Amino acid sequence: MITKSPESKLPDIGTTIFTIMSQMSRDYNAINLAQGFPDFKCSDDLVDLVAFYMKKGFNQYAPMTGIQSLREKIAVKSKELYEAHVDPDKEVTLTCGATEACYTAITSIVKPGDEVIIFEPAFDCYIPAILLSGGKPVFVELQYPDYKIDWELVRKKISEKTSLIIINSPHNPTGSIISKQDIEALKELVRDTDITLLSDEVYEHIIFDKAEHHSFLKYPELKERSFVISSFGKTYHTTGWRMGYCIAPDYLSAEFRKVHQYNTFSVPTPMQYAISDFLEKKEEYLGLSDFYQRKRDLFLDLMSESRFKGIPSSGTYFQLMNFGNISNESDVDFAARLTRESGVACIPISVFYHTKKDDSIIRFCFAKENETLENAAKKLCRI
Repeated sequence: MITKSPESKLPDIGTTIFTIMSQMSRDYNAINLAQGFPDFKCSDDLVDLVAFYMKKGFNQYAPMTGIQSLREKIAVKSKELYEAHVDPDKEVTLTCGATEACYTAITSIVKPGDEVIIFEPAFDCYIPAILLSGGKPVFVELQYPDYKIDWELVRKKISEKTSLIIINSPHNPTGSIISKQDIEALKELVRDTDITLLSDEVYEHIIFDKAEHHSFLKYPELKERSFVISSFGKTYHTTGWRMGYCIAPDYLSAEFRKVHQYNTFSVPTPMQYAISDFLEKKEEYLGLSDFYQRKRDLFLDLMSESRFKGIPSSGTYFQLMNFGNISNESDVDFAARLTRESGVACIPISVFYHTKKDDSIIRFCFAKENETLENAAKKLCRI
């Protein structure tokens, strides 16, 4: 008979804030602008392609690395967008969403005692993977209110134990993006080191105001040491399909695949064939920035009469709002009360800091039907 529970490998990790706030949204019948998923349909053509391949019998295991045609299409897309030369056989691996890709990349190279640079506020999937690998997160705070990187501070955090730096741009949860100057600073920082990079680029096609997405694939000096992670779920409004991929040089991909094969092994076969075909419709991803910028601008316009103060998003489908003029509550308490009393769920930003730093900032997802945004804004403007 077991007399005690096993010692937790993640004693300080609780239930993710996305689960908590989405459950509150259901409990209080609130509009869910918390968790990052669209409330509108994906393309009917894409759904029809999945159904076509299911009916044709493409329902068994796919190759561990992904089907050949999709890996080749990803390589072509990388060349067209970023002038990157990618080997579809040795450098592209399909994953069960970007979260699996991040976990696999981190656990494939981080060893006990290694240090990993993380920029906060940080998406919450990185730290658990580092801890499970025996690594140590080393935190660098992004500079509020524009959430830019202080590269001199990064330099001071680098040590002989630093094995990995994680960059996320466009950045979740803040919506900030890295610039060409950031790229040059990073290149200088890692030059003549053995530091590996993880570039989380799941919102690569959602960037605003004609700004450029600086994919690490575009810079050979960074590409040769990077895991670059992307998401079909974010691009094609299919977050529930859990379809992502990782591009990395062959020596990193070899280690990545050692973990991937014993993690998920492969991802859904009919969806891979469907997406491979659907990638021919380049307008679907090339037009994504304009599509979401219209939603960002609509939400900001609707909220302009509210007491919230917006920090315009430069990318992703998230919008930060400062509620300091409304309440002196903690952001966690304010977000909970907003859900209960006003009927709109959001995400408090302090949960993305290990120190729980609280700047009275909450995050709203605007990947919603215009009617949803209008209804939410009416409720928020009454506060």
